Amino acid sequence: MSTLTDVTLADLSLFADGAPWQVFEDLRKNDPVHWNVEEAPNSGFWSVTRYNDIVDVLRNTDIYSSEIGAANLEELDTRQLEIRKSILETDGPRHRALRKMLQPQFTPRALAGYETFLRGITATTLDRALAKDQFDFVADVAADFPIRVLAQLLDVPESDIPQLIKWGNKMVGNQDPEHADVLADSPESEMYRDLPFRSPAALEVFKYGYELAWGRKGGNGTDLVSVLINTEPSDGIAIDARDFRNYFLLLVIAGNETTRHTITHTMNNLMANPDQLAILREKPELIPWAVEEFLRMASPVHHFRRTARHETVLNGQEIKAGDKVVVWFGSGNRDAEIFADPYKFDVQRHPNEHMSFGRGGPHMCLGNSLARLEIQIMFEDLLSRDVDLVPNGKPDYVYSNFVHGFKRLPVKKA
Repeated sequence: MSTLTDVTLADLSLFADGAPWQVFEDLRKNDPVHWNVEEAPNSGFWSVTRYNDIVDVLRNTDIYSSEIGAANLEELDTRQLEIRKSILETDGPRHRALRKMLQPQFTPRALAGYETFLRGITATTLDRALAKDQFDFVADVAADFPIRVLAQLLDVPESDIPQLIKWGNKMVGNQDPEHADVLADSPESEMYRDLPFRSPAALEVFKYGYELAWGRKGGNGTDLVSVLINTEPSDGIAIDARDFRNYFLLLVIAGNETTRHTITHTMNNLMANPDQLAILREKPELIPWAVEEFLRMASPVHHFRRTARHETVLNGQEIKAGDKVVVWFGSGNRDAEIFADPYKFDVQRHPNEHMSFGRGGPHMCLGNSLARLEIQIMFEDLLSRDVDLVPNGKPDYVYSNFVHGFKRLPVKKA
């Protein structure tokens, strides 16, 4: 019989059918700062599974650094760290300067001007999907809607949308044989070791971003590419080619993947909890607050990583300088010390201080207001329609311990 000592969250098989909730619960109760063994060349990492410990790690950047591979369990050498460096892998004044470049574009006030546009896109997406008696909710709704919003923010043609979806799938799904051109842990991936996610798709995204930037450099456009390429950071350090390409790549991924997966999880949860669906249909004014429960239950990103700058102690566990420290958001979102009846999908849950966007700290998701608005509008429209969707087969999860998402969710009209 295996014990917690044997458990490693580097084992992708634990995530074949979504998040390993029982493993997380066992770790929270018995080993909340747990050492995970990894295969060479990696050297292992600490898993942090309790809510309050995760918050401590996220907020204490003096101890826990993002600058050494925040989005990767992979251990990078000095060359890789320099080439791959993005806003995710930056702390301190430089991180604040990069963040402030696009922050005005994502404030609630700025996004209010998009509401009519978002409602139009939502209606179009749902009209197309619901014209069918059965369909894949991921392909026809959850993947279609956020990427159309991103295309508008980037000011790129609708014809580019399928390619943007494919690139996101290939990079975020770099551990899934169905999505990846080259699996991240394969010998072949050494050819792409300097690229984000070790994915050759990153080269195509870089080229696409550069072409957009060349056409907009020196202009007065208000799209995200124009703002990024024509704005001087507040620290006076100009954006170079590396900064631009890695920032642009992050927009392509973050602007699509996490919202897509939250929308899919929410549909799945509503179908499984008709009582909660009935509440929202009877009182649609609850939907904006219910979005917080949608996000808590979805936890679309399994983890992010930090690296200990020096020796420290976390919840009684001694951590050495250079150790990888990995926070598991889904586990924090199911912590019974914070959330009563944490596995219950409760659209009226209050309070609901979930950590699906992080929980404070400088790296809290820049696009959280946009994501909330997209999710709200999607379900305001969908639940207002005289149609009921029910499962039409087993959900198919992305094979990944990084992204908590679906490849397919077959549904049909009841």
